[in-house]
Amino acid sequence: MQSNKYILFILVALLLMGCGTKKKVVTTTPAPIEEPAVLAWHTCLIQNARAVVSTEDEKISANVTMQTVRDSMLVISVMPMLGMEMVRVEATPFEVIAIDKLHGRYARATYAELNRKLTPSINWDVLQQLCSAELPTGPEKARLVYRFGDETLELVITYPERKTDVPVRVTNVRLDKYTQIDISKWL
Repeated sequence: MQSNKYILFILVALLLMGCGTKKKVVTTTPAPIEEPAVLAWHTCLIQNARAVVSTEDEKISANVTMQTVRDSMLVISVMPMLGMEMVRVEATPFEVIAIDKLHGRYARATYAELNRKLTPSINWDVLQQLCSAELPTGPEKARLVYRFGDETLELVITYPERKTDVPVRVTNVRLDKYTQIDISKWL
């Protein structure tokens, strides 16, 4: 049961999309996107970002690589030690899959399912902005706070150099090697 809570904690923590402090949760909306003649970028790669997830009881810190193909798919690789991918989040405009490689399992949810207990709500546009350092909070650092039921989660991401229109590897992990966790009891 504790490891199930761990993967849910990682899933929610990586998807934190609202701004504020622990005492006050403030929602943000994505910055309006102007209609350029040509897209600003097609792919975005952010390597060695630093993510710190905090709750009232614990704090987890890890290096994160974020790879995004605009309006299609993104992959977040969490590497807490020695550059080994321990957790991977794959997202499309329709669903999010969190893969706990350490324990050999995964969880799958739509945005509607995640938003049942998540405050403020999450959507693809904001997740894509987070993974391409385009949140209104700025391109160097993002500080985000979310509530999931009774838990308050805070995510701070420090972004290093952002590379656009470079090759990215956003291939899906073969899920048949992992056991699916039923997260409906939490959502």
